[in-house]
Amino acid sequence: MPASTETETRAEERPADDPALEVRGLCVDLHTAAGTVRAVDHVGFTVRRGRTLALLGESGCGKSMTAQAIVGLLDPVAEVTGGSVTVAGTDVLRLSPGKRRKLAGPVLSIVFQDALTALNPVQPVGRQLAEPFRIHRGLSRRAAREKAIELMASVGIPEPRQRARSYPHQFSGGMRQRLLIAMAVALEPDVLLADEPTTALDVTVQAQIMRLLRDLQTEHRLAVVLITHDLAVVAQRADDVAVMYAGNVVETGPVREVFAAPRHPYTRGLLDSVPEHARRGERLPAVPGSPPELSAIPAGCVFQARCPLARERCVTERPVLAPVGAGRSAACHFSEELAHA
Repeated sequence: MPASTETETRAEERPADDPALEVRGLCVDLHTAAGTVRAVDHVGFTVRRGRTLALLGESGCGKSMTAQAIVGLLDPVAEVTGGSVTVAGTDVLRLSPGKRRKLAGPVLSIVFQDALTALNPVQPVGRQLAEPFRIHRGLSRRAAREKAIELMASVGIPEPRQRARSYPHQFSGGMRQRLLIAMAVALEPDVLLADEPTTALDVTVQAQIMRLLRDLQTEHRLAVVLITHDLAVVAQRADDVAVMYAGNVVETGPVREVFAAPRHPYTRGLLDSVPEHARRGERLPAVPGSPPELSAIPAGCVFQARCPLARERCVTERPVLAPVGAGRSAACHFSEELAHA
């Protein structure tokens, strides 16, 4: 089947267990003045329609760059050097730029963490929300505007017909984030990537935004990739998790199973650092040290310098992501020790 035809096949027309998004061996290099460094190293995961996979890890671990590579929005200094990203049955990395742009909206969409910079400051929001319908659906200006107003109402914007004439700066942070989500789901994509969608919002608004995403996912059976470092959000909103460290996926599996019995020391360290049982005056638990610089990733295990289980084998041999149970994988030479710890 030609790529152009295949990408137009809607996910609901394919088998129910067919992945909406499948990432395999994704590599991204950064070209810097000091040389080329590997920022995303053979990352892989699968997301099925109607499910949420969380990409979890500290800042700088490669989560956002993975998302940008998937949607084709990498900075000029970054380059995809290997792997595949299959969406709606097609490896989008093999498409021409023109064909890939046609997927943005109807098949693959993204919600950024900073709505104020993602929205055009000099255009009314109604015009911005109407644009996808004019470009991809060929609607008239009036019909597209009506669709935009319907979208604003669906994400909880009060008085949408009047507010459609307003500019982004005239909305609160939470309302701007709702507008960004509305733009992302306007054309009912198969896959939605949400990159820290609640950053800088207060706790109440965060909960509202996450509920909105869940409602839209249920309504449209979206496959969602949720990028975050918030363990509570992952526990409450995700079905599966892929834990990233230094550009590598070090553990994957259903959230409940991974959080109940982690099989990688980094995952265990993240979970132990939650101050659930902290007492006044006691030192808060934390993963010691800092992630390695991209220019100094060790030859062996990427987590060796901070790992309480590290041994000589970890210095020389890079562990591969291998099955550690039904639907679970971990990249650790000593994952069995964690299972019985």
